[in-house]
Amino acid sequence: MAVTHSVVLYDPKETSAEVKAAAGFLAGYSGRTREAYTLDLRQFYGWCDRHHLQLFEVTRTHIELYARELEELGRAPATIGRRLSTVAGLYRYAAEEGVIEHSPAVHVRRPRLDYESHAVGLDRNELGAFLVAAGLSSARDHALCSLLALNGLRISEALGADIDQLGLERGHRTLVVHRKGGKTVTIPLAPRTARAVDLAVGERFDGPIFLGHKGEKRPSSSCVDDRRCSGEIQPVRDACASAARASTRARRTLARRSAPSHISRAAIVPPSSTSSGMMAEVSK
Repeated sequence: MAVTHSVVLYDPKETSAEVKAAAGFLAGYSGRTREAYTLDLRQFYGWCDRHHLQLFEVTRTHIELYARELEELGRAPATIGRRLSTVAGLYRYAAEEGVIEHSPAVHVRRPRLDYESHAVGLDRNELGAFLVAAGLSSARDHALCSLLALNGLRISEALGADIDQLGLERGHRTLVVHRKGGKTVTIPLAPRTARAVDLAVGERFDGPIFLGHKGEKRPSSSCVDDRRCSGEIQPVRDACASAARASTRARRTLARRSAPSHISRAAIVPPSSTSSGMMAEVSK
């Protein structure tokens, strides 16, 4: 049987209630969201199977024990929270459809999450160095880095853009972007980004904006999301590395000029860091 990401019911009359519920729950989602929920349910199904539990025989106690086991395995709180959320969603769907009387996951405790972002962004000087490094590279690299830095696109959104999605509205260059969850938006391009994209496109009138290094069609955006497309994001890594080196040199120069002689320069200049469906299948 060929493996797909679809939710397939071969014979609904002979399908168990568990499979029907899983199929119906996953069918409500698409794309990466369905794949993530599929993985979460596979993990939970595997846990139930190892403990000889049927899906609809599970109680709140069992789900609490499942969460504690994930903690003992060293899973991050965000991962545990997402998996519990998926399990709770499945049981909520089953309860709404009348498959079970009530969801055993309603009152399951979930780990506390730190919603404050600890990601370190680029400051103005570092962003400038990043764009300078990109501008010294090829037109393709410059356009890609400009879309990421100046327009805030995800790498998959940038690589998934086609030439026919470029447009002009009220005197501004625009790009139609397909985002997560199937959303489609039209964004205005920064002037520098528009010029860089024009140079990357050249004389072409259709096809993807970004071609491979050898002129071949760029891989699908799913390759980028799965982190199997290192060649496509290498220009970004190179530009980040160049920007980091430039920023480090600037910090050291500033430290030499302004630091009192009795203060260690090492205390002023921090070490640099370079950027380097669950498918429900039922056979007869």
